[in-house]
Amino acid sequence: MLLRWIAAEGRRRARPSRPLARSLSYGRVVDAAARDGELRVFVVAGEVSGDSLASRLMAALRALSPVPVRFAGVGGELMCKEGLQSLFPMEEIAIMGMWELLPHIYSIKRKIEDSANAAMLFQPHAVVTIDSKGFSFRLLKQLKCRSNQKVQSPLHIHYVSPSFWAWKGGESRLSKLHNFVDHMLCILPFEEEICRLNGLPATYVGHPLLDDAIGLNMGTELCSDKSKYQRSCEAFRLEHGLSPGATIITMLPGSRMQEVVRMLPIFLHTVQNLRHTFDELSLVIPVAPHRDVRTYIENVVQSEPFPVVLIPGGSLKERYNAFSASRAALCTSGTAVMELMLARLPCVVAYQAHFITECFIHLRKKINFISLPNILLNSLVVPEILFGACTAKNLAAKLSEVISNDQIRQMQIESAGQVFRVLYEPIKKRDTLLREEIDYSGLSSNFLSPSMIAALTVLYMDKHQNTACRNLVVESEAKKSLVLPTWSGFHACCSCTTGVTRQQATGYV
Repeated sequence: MLLRWIAAEGRRRARPSRPLARSLSYGRVVDAAARDGELRVFVVAGEVSGDSLASRLMAALRALSPVPVRFAGVGGELMCKEGLQSLFPMEEIAIMGMWELLPHIYSIKRKIEDSANAAMLFQPHAVVTIDSKGFSFRLLKQLKCRSNQKVQSPLHIHYVSPSFWAWKGGESRLSKLHNFVDHMLCILPFEEEICRLNGLPATYVGHPLLDDAIGLNMGTELCSDKSKYQRSCEAFRLEHGLSPGATIITMLPGSRMQEVVRMLPIFLHTVQNLRHTFDELSLVIPVAPHRDVRTYIENVVQSEPFPVVLIPGGSLKERYNAFSASRAALCTSGTAVMELMLARLPCVVAYQAHFITECFIHLRKKINFISLPNILLNSLVVPEILFGACTAKNLAAKLSEVISNDQIRQMQIESAGQVFRVLYEPIKKRDTLLREEIDYSGLSSNFLSPSMIAALTVLYMDKHQNTACRNLVVESEAKKSLVLPTWSGFHACCSCTTGVTRQQATGYV
C-alpha cells in the first residue's frame, strides 16, 4: 500500500515552485528540483541517534530549499514529525554486532530490497542515509546498480562517516565507498581530509551535539569550562517527587533493544551495590522513543527498592533537565557520552557485547578507547568499564569515585571544554566559507548549526565542493605518509586553543 502511495506521489504533477532565493551558484540537487518544481529526498535512519540527526536535517532542508520538499524513506518518531511516512518501523534494522546480526540477516535483506524498490518509485533528487553503515551502504549499492545510465541518478549522501580511523585497514576500505557514495557528511573534523585523500568527497558539518547546544541556548559559552545547562534542581525534584536530599543518578542503558536488555540489569545491580554507601539513591532513566524498550524498562524497574523516574528520551529539555539535577551518570558507550559532556555531568562509560563480537573488536581495533571524549583527547578522562570487566562490582567502585571524588569530577568538567573547542573551532571557519561561497541571504543567524551546514551542502554541493577542493592543497606524497588524521583547521584548533597535540586529539598512538 505504501509503495503504491510513493509511486503515485512520484508521478504527481509538481506544485508551482517558490521563487529561487538565489540567482547564481546552483548545485546539482537544486537545479534538478527547480526543474521539477519540488525537492524529493529519500532519507534512511536506523537508530534513535540517526532519527534525531535526520529530523534536524529534514527541518533544515525544508527551511532552506527554494522549492517545496517531500520526503520518503525509513525513520523513527522524530522524522515522522517532520513529514516522513516510514516504510517500516526503524527498530527492525537497529541491530549492532556481528553475532547479534546473524538471526536477522534474511529480514534485513528484505528490508534493503523494499527500501530500494521504494526509492526507485519515489524518483528522489537526493538519497541521504544516516549512520547504520551496514544497512545504508548495501542500500546505496543496490540503488547505484539499478540507476539508469541515460538519466542522471540521484545524489547519494551518507551522513556520519563510519569510524574507519578506529580499525586496522579501515582507510583501505574507505577508498571503495566512492563507487556508491557521492559525498560524505562528517561529524568529526579530521575525517574530512582522510576521506578526500582516499578519493571520497567529504565535508565536516559539525557534531550533532552542537545542535543540542544551540537548542539549549548554550552556543556562546559552549567551550567554556563553566558552561552548563542551567535548570533548577529543586524544580526537577519537585516535579518528579524526589527527596531534596536524594543522590540522583542518571542511567543511559542505550537506545537499541539489545543494548538495553544487556546493560540495564547490570546498571541496576550497580546501584544496588551502592545503597549502603550513599543515602537516598534515586534513579532517572531517559527512555528511547521505542515502544518495546519502554515496556521492557517499565517491567524491570518495578521491583527496584529505590525511586526510579522514567522520562522521555526524545525530549531534549527533559534529558538535560535530568542531567542538571543528577550527581553522576552510568552510560552505555555511544552518543549519550557526548550529551553528558555537554551537560558537564561526570559519568562512567560501560559496554558489553557477545563474546564473538568482543573478540573481533580486540583483533581489529587500533585505538585505546571506546568513548569519543577519550578518543579526541587521547586520555582516560571518562572511566571506561568494558566487556568482561563490565560487572556490577567494578561499575559500583568506579561510580562511587565519580560521585564523591571532587578531583575526578573536576577533571571531567574541565575536559568537556577542550572537547567542544576541538569540535567547534573548525565549524566557525566552515560557517564563514559557506556564507562566502553560497551568498545565501536567508542566513541571518550568527552561527550556522551542523544541520544547517549539512542541508546547505546537500543543496549546493557542486559549488561548495569545487571551492573546497581548490582550497585543499594535497601534495603527492601526503597520502603515502598519512598516519594520523590531519586536518589543518583541526590541528590548529587542538594546538592553539586547547594545548592538545594532534596525536592526542585524534586518539592515535
